[in-house]
Amino acid sequence: MTVEDFLLWAEARPGRHELVDGQPHAMAPERVGHAEAKFAAQTALRQAIVRAGVPCHMLPDGVTVRIDARTAYEPDALVYCGARLSRNATVVAAPVIVVEALSPSAGFFDRHGKLAGYFTLPSVQHYLIVDIDRRMVIHHERDGDALRTRLLPSGPLRLDPPGLELTVEDLLGPL
Repeated sequence: MTVEDFLLWAEARPGRHELVDGQPHAMAPERVGHAEAKFAAQTALRQAIVRAGVPCHMLPDGVTVRIDARTAYEPDALVYCGARLSRNATVVAAPVIVVEALSPSAGFFDRHGKLAGYFTLPSVQHYLIVDIDRRMVIHHERDGDALRTRLLPSGPLRLDPPGLELTVEDLLGPL
């Protein structure tokens, strides 16, 4: 299945899905901790954008990031910059920051498969994995032709580009 076919298919189905190598995969029901972590990350990113005054926008889960013709993910939060997308858009073509909160059912794929997929997109500068069980953020950052990875249990975090400043604690949310 192509991403275009998938988007039409998913629109008529209940629940949330992602497309991996042409195969649709249903996303597992959410646990409370995962929902809280997503909301904390979404809120932290939105507040950082406002503080920085940059022309960027945070979107919560529900929109699609096309990786290639047969793969599309739905991150838990993302930031894109530039003009605001159409209200009817379902795909964000050029995310700058993508966030996934780890869940028991998808954690391995989030740490490995999605890492490789997201960084095939030239626009992606930061991939944040929120690990609520270990209370840390895994920050993958584009550094020229390489990736730099940091494990952050606490403290400040600068995401440049686009110039956002926030803390790991903001991303993790309450205990």
